[in-house]
Amino acid sequence: MFPRLFQIGNLGLPTYGVMAALGLIFGLMLIVKIGREQGLDPDKLWNLGIIAILSGIFGAKILMVLVEFGYYRQHLDEIFSLSTFQAGGVWSGGFLLALVMCIWYMRRNHMPVLRTCDVFAPGLALGHAFGRIGCFAAGCCYGHETHVPWAVTFHNPLANEIVGTPLNVPLHPTQLYEMAVELANAFFMVWLLRRKKFEGEIIGSYMIIYGIARYFIEFFRGDPGRGEFLGIMSGTQAIAILLVIAGGLLWMRRAPLAPPVTVKAAGHLSVGGDSLAARHSKLETQNSKLETLR
Repeated sequence: MFPRLFQIGNLGLPTYGVMAALGLIFGLMLIVKIGREQGLDPDKLWNLGIIAILSGIFGAKILMVLVEFGYYRQHLDEIFSLSTFQAGGVWSGGFLLALVMCIWYMRRNHMPVLRTCDVFAPGLALGHAFGRIGCFAAGCCYGHETHVPWAVTFHNPLANEIVGTPLNVPLHPTQLYEMAVELANAFFMVWLLRRKKFEGEIIGSYMIIYGIARYFIEFFRGDPGRGEFLGIMSGTQAIAILLVIAGGLLWMRRAPLAPPVTVKAAGHLSVGGDSLAARHSKLETQNSKLETLR
């Protein structure tokens, strides 16, 4: 494919970086749009998105180093090398660290945690879909050798040099499998959000759907560094199971919906169908009537 969009001397623009950036932009735009409809502060959503991005990047790199610790222990200088920086990392690690940091920010800024997570779910899925297109272009996260009709074959030597992609061998396009899952997930999350019946339903559904899909996609992955858990599954599959359990717990909890809050023009908020200004006016009228009775 095209690991780099262009190369001028020693300066190159990696396709993965471009697609990841597009995913972050469109994902955040979707989050802010939905957040406005849910009555959440757009500025806080942007800040939360930036925290999610930065912690997600660090989390993905940290888990990548941990699952390949046998290699990095013997090559400590590689931890902070350019190749490690350019590598996508392990998505599950990014998700987990981003989740912890985002919950911290939401609690500190008095944001409704479950409602905010519900708003983030569609944007998270959309951004991840873009990222997987970048993976496909770069040749990373490739699958096992296969001879199915939709197998893909990589020929670019740069993909082999950077991430060790096997060349001239038909492989499962696992990047596209995951891209399709996440794109469909994003549309489904938007649809479900308009019909949600309890707080946490959307993020819980996202974790269940993605966790199940990722668990089975792992069987087709052929790249090294999958990690191992108890000798029966990859580390990523273990994390996928934890995601399904966490999503299931949210569904079992079924936290009651908070009163509807919408952002109106001129900065007025509407709670339960009445704007705060209208409620204030009603209170003043009631107080005036009480004074008259006295």
